[in-house]
Amino acid sequence: MNSKFMQKFIEIAGRIGSQRHLIAVRDGFIAIMPLIIIGSLAILINNFPPLGGFEFVGWMNGIFGDGNWQSVGGSIWNGTFAVLGLLVSFSIAYNLAKLYEADGLSAGLISAASYIMLVPWTDDGGLSTTWLGAQGLFVGIIVALIVTELFRLLVQSKWTIKMPEGVPEGVVKSFQALIPASIILLVVGLFQALMTVFVETSIFEVIFNAIQEPLQGLGNTLPAAVIISFLNHLLWFFGLHGTNIIGSVIEPLYLPLIEENLELFRNGMSAFDVPNLVTKPFLDSFVFMGGSGTTIALLIAVFIVLRRERKHPYNEVAKVAAPAGLFNINEPIIFGLPIVLNPVMLIPFILVPVTLTIISYAALATGIVPKTVAIVPWTTPPILSGYLVTGGNWQGVALQVVNLTVATLMYIPFIQAGARALKQKMEG
Repeated sequence: MNSKFMQKFIEIAGRIGSQRHLIAVRDGFIAIMPLIIIGSLAILINNFPPLGGFEFVGWMNGIFGDGNWQSVGGSIWNGTFAVLGLLVSFSIAYNLAKLYEADGLSAGLISAASYIMLVPWTDDGGLSTTWLGAQGLFVGIIVALIVTELFRLLVQSKWTIKMPEGVPEGVVKSFQALIPASIILLVVGLFQALMTVFVETSIFEVIFNAIQEPLQGLGNTLPAAVIISFLNHLLWFFGLHGTNIIGSVIEPLYLPLIEENLELFRNGMSAFDVPNLVTKPFLDSFVFMGGSGTTIALLIAVFIVLRRERKHPYNEVAKVAAPAGLFNINEPIIFGLPIVLNPVMLIPFILVPVTLTIISYAALATGIVPKTVAIVPWTTPPILSGYLVTGGNWQGVALQVVNLTVATLMYIPFIQAGARALKQKMEG
């Protein structure tokens, strides 16, 4: 644990975790996550499968008429998933500007305006909805970061209009942003004109074909899922928030994949037939049950191993951590057991999620379990989450039960070893 390699690893990971641009990307996605979840659940309700002998869609059609009630969910989709790129361009710019202690609202608005300027127009004079959504995420991120940096430099260089004292703060900020906004929008307009004349295509198509599509294809593979799972838990073991550090990298990759699944599911395709296996709900619902490390299985293992030793420290910690763990909040068990820097728990804490990633990928790839077609709140308990993310299919629940069983069996021998060692230390 004290080797130079480990110290260097912790130092590098810490720097990555505190890098302001990655923090802005992470916080930008976190800010719009409620909208993403609401849009996902709206489409799930619109296409909810039969439950036993009860057909929800048929029942709703009987009350409101065929398809009439589904327009509500469609409108929610239009205001959430259909404009993801635009939302991200604002939220990331806002958060990055706040990290610089600059005017976040102005930066966000300028970024959103720049993004819209770059969106191609359709033949009938409207904005192309293709690039307003998830396919425009990478452009949204790039625009937000570049625009905010330019805005910050222009403001710091005093390219602003200074208002006299006594003027309301809102007016001061508005005029302060006037010249920087004019310069930035002029640059963006010139760039768009050059792209139209010399490249004869939009920056969205260039970025999507050169960067976003290849990365999404790579992310939708078993090796990528295993690497993400491994790194996430390795960082957590050293006390670093692996989910946050890696989240800013994987969100732009996995949101378009679940968006594609959800769009096809919305148009009537079965959850078994949608194309993408590895998505964020795939990891959240089938691997990170109880939180990183599948720690709900760790809690079950503690209760099984120490069922006759109720006063054992492991049991005491597990009792406190269990209510939160049911809702995927596992800091009490990670820092209370502890798992952090605990050599006994290193192997299962990393090996269990990697194993479940492989099992889950195989189950979805072979068609035994439907693929994910919805995003649910990350605090949704296991069993319920497995049912919802697979479009209301019992196979998702069955996979979670299998994974929890495997994870519990893997944790048991390490809990036995750790509990025995701790008991000997206390008696000695």
